[in-house]
Amino acid sequence: MKRILLIARREYGAYARTVGFWLSLLAFPMFAVLGGGIPLLIKSSEPVNEVVLIEEGPAATGLAAAVREALQADVDRRAAQAEEAAQAARAMVPAGTETGPEAAAASPMMNSAGASAVAALGRSRIRLVETPADLAAAPPGPEQDAVMNRYLGDDTPKAERLDGVVFLTRVDGQPAARVWTARTTNNTIESFVKRSLRTANSRQVFEAAGIDPAVVAETERFEPKVTAFSPRSVGGGEVSFRDRAPAFIGLASGFILWSLIITGASILLNSVMEEKSNRILEVLLSSASATEILTGKVLGVALLTLTVMAAWGGIGAVSLISFTPDRAGDIGQVLLHGGLLGYFAAYMVGGYLMYAVLFAAIGAFCETPRDAQTLMAPIMMILVVPILVMQMALNTPDAPVVQILSWVPFFTPFLMLARLHADPPMIEIIGTMGGMFVTALFMVWVAGRAFRAGALSDIKLSWKSFAGAVKGGR
Repeated sequence: MKRILLIARREYGAYARTVGFWLSLLAFPMFAVLGGGIPLLIKSSEPVNEVVLIEEGPAATGLAAAVREALQADVDRRAAQAEEAAQAARAMVPAGTETGPEAAAASPMMNSAGASAVAALGRSRIRLVETPADLAAAPPGPEQDAVMNRYLGDDTPKAERLDGVVFLTRVDGQPAARVWTARTTNNTIESFVKRSLRTANSRQVFEAAGIDPAVVAETERFEPKVTAFSPRSVGGGEVSFRDRAPAFIGLASGFILWSLIITGASILLNSVMEEKSNRILEVLLSSASATEILTGKVLGVALLTLTVMAAWGGIGAVSLISFTPDRAGDIGQVLLHGGLLGYFAAYMVGGYLMYAVLFAAIGAFCETPRDAQTLMAPIMMILVVPILVMQMALNTPDAPVVQILSWVPFFTPFLMLARLHADPPMIEIIGTMGGMFVTALFMVWVAGRAFRAGALSDIKLSWKSFAGAVKGGR
């Protein structure tokens, strides 16, 4: 055991002392912030399209007004959504944070920034402008097209340039349009005009049938208040966040395990290949068994990845407690209820062990990264399966295909993590967990023998060489 711990400490320190490790430690929170902030930044920085509306003939009378009305409705809807977002943001601020001179000084800046962000997100992406006189006076045909192209072209000064020109008409008595845009990839104007004309046509149909369009519009805006109840809820009544939290935690745990396996695989493969090429493995094998070396490496890399995950989890936990203490309390109760935290930990440990020793054994047979990539391809294909099935396990945990795949050891940790929220029978929990750990221990034994054979030889990994290594040959 002492030799295993020494090897684990050596493996952990070899990576923990590198700059790359600390950069990777900081990378995830940074990318998480960027991943959440960049879409908002892109959304808020989208340009406002300046568009003109032209009614083609008397038959199109009223369509421009319908489009303007739809635009105003869109502006009002966005303003309401922005106000709701602002209220939700204010509600997330913990009580007492607004007090104190520093908070008072920072408050105007924060309010200003928040107001600017809300205003940017709530503004419409289309602004209707007056039709230029020469474009309005141009007769339909080549002359009108020439004037229109001039306003949409890059040669026109930016202050005079248009983003779109919409020709409104009626075809067979129904609203239609031709949308010209300055950029071929701009479909914002087209989508908006299509929605506006659909609304205009609905109003026309309702009026022809003697139905007040305002009545129909009111019925479409109605949002029924539906409350979910379940006898299995914590309070025996209304379903709350506390009841839904186990499903989300299980799904998140499955993805975390997947990330740990992928991260650990890369580290183990590179470590074993490097030490094999430098003949360091031969030196280690002279003082420790292959199983001890393998176990120590897997343990060291596991501690390394757990360090990273603990740092990320700590940041997430502090943020959650700071901004939503009620939600943090609910998550804590979920994890501590019914031994759920123990089940999560057991499945994650067993799943990681199965794959980690396999990757380490493969690395002992690889001479170059190309060899490793070739051998990892089928394993990655196996890892894709539970990721695809986890969503099904979350929604229908008792589906036959989910239950059957849960008994496959290499799929067990992912699918059972996603099914734990549905309280599967204890026989399934014990059976799948037992099968997983038996498979993991068998993989340790097999991988240990293959690891020794691969470390002491230059043979390439094949079914024949692998079988020979397991049997004790070369």
